[in-house]
Amino acid sequence: MNFRLREVSVCADREFEMIKITDQVRSYVAECGIANGIVYVITEHTTTGITVNESLPCVEKDLMGVLDRLAPEDYPYFHNHYLPSYGTIGGNTPGHIKSMLTGNHCVFPVVDGKIKLGAAADIYFCEYDGIKNRKYMIYVMGE
Repeated sequence: MNFRLREVSVCADREFEMIKITDQVRSYVAECGIANGIVYVITEHTTTGITVNESLPCVEKDLMGVLDRLAPEDYPYFHNHYLPSYGTIGGNTPGHIKSMLTGNHCVFPVVDGKIKLGAAADIYFCEYDGIKNRKYMIYVMGE
């Protein structure tokens, strides 16, 4: 059994953005040379997400709209107070909630050296907390 791990840096252009990373995942799976196995894609941050959905701008807008309604910016969250451990005010509760809703990872089989992903599906790194340098991991294991 072989294992390969790559950390990938990403930075959103907007405060709330869904960034397609399918091509990066496919490329790394091919580069690993693993014929059959599994690939995990995992975010390293609690205000980002990894999700899979149909790659249409209208679907992306609908998903973002629903997440905004479920976790509105103007709700009186308990996290919106001074946090001595961070030395700042916590104001990113909507990002934590959106991250929880979309999840922090996805998993796919690798068959004949290729990721098995539906024809209309794409993998997204979702930024929910501003324009920041972020990382996600692609972990491939198999033979």
